[in-house]
Amino acid sequence: MADLTVTAAHIAPVFPLKADIHDYLAAESIAKGQAVYFTSSGRVGVADANVAGRQQCRGIALNAAGVGQAVSVLHRGHVYGFGVASLNADALVYLSDTAGTLADAAGTLNVRVGRVVALADSSGSKILFIDINWLTNWS
Repeated sequence: MADLTVTAAHIAPVFPLKADIHDYLAAESIAKGQAVYFTSSGRVGVADANVAGRQQCRGIALNAAGVGQAVSVLHRGHVYGFGVASLNADALVYLSDTAGTLADAAGTLNVRVGRVVALADSSGSKILFIDINWLTNWS
């Protein structure tokens, strides 16, 4: 399993008008591009595939936030900023055992968060399509 690299400065929705993005309050410090989960108080924290309670990946943070600050979370849509160029198009992407990180293979718990897709540009640039399953409770 290899963790995906993140270029925080490039994290942004590709098609913002078609994306499912909502704002929440941060339960802890969150970096732009980190995977997040919901706490029992309704705030978001950093998701982690091998920590009980944090395995419920619910989206990707589109901005950095400190405790109590607003963070925009992408639940569904295409996003720039993840190092997926070496992965095959249509490859699955998972929540990693590294806090807040995505990977090219499942961590301790198999939490699928998206797929690699190619853009219709001349170089076939690859991006990540996030599609969070709201109804699954991983454990």
